[in-house]
Amino acid sequence: MSKFLSMKKIIFTISVFAFSSLVAFAQPVAASPVTTPAAPASLAEMTFDKELHDFGTIEYAGNGTYEFKFKNTGKEPLIISDAKGSCGCTVPTYPKNVPIKPGEIQVIKVTYDTKRAGNFTKTVTIHSNAKTPEKVLTIKGSVQPAPVEDVFPANGKKDDGATPLEKH
Repeated sequence: MSKFLSMKKIIFTISVFAFSSLVAFAQPVAASPVTTPAAPASLAEMTFDKELHDFGTIEYAGNGTYEFKFKNTGKEPLIISDAKGSCGCTVPTYPKNVPIKPGEIQVIKVTYDTKRAGNFTKTVTIHSNAKTPEKVLTIKGSVQPAPVEDVFPANGKKDDGATPLEKH
């Protein structure tokens, strides 16, 4: 019976140890109060004449470029760090990492590939140091289908241009 009591003591000791380990690890760790100073709000501000341009209907392979005019209406230089189109068919050109002084007017040129027939709505996302650090510009319109050319064969006839084989 002493073996049985010893076995009970061992199991009891292991159980107590396991339970206390679970309790110790389950306790939340108190976070030390770390105060980081808040970043000062930017005094640069980007104000656009308009943020949506509707091309209407464009000829296939026509002009799909529009310049969005904006002004730094803030009190410190504005810096555009990035501008990305929503797909490869929409390409922005912008003053990259160039300080734009308060009151200065600049443009972001957006070009859409008009060799893609049909309706489109595309966006360009701009990242800057402005009070509103992300702006989205939108272009939309409809590209007409590619023109169908009436091409005649080299012989000038409206047939397939084939000639009968000559006998030798």
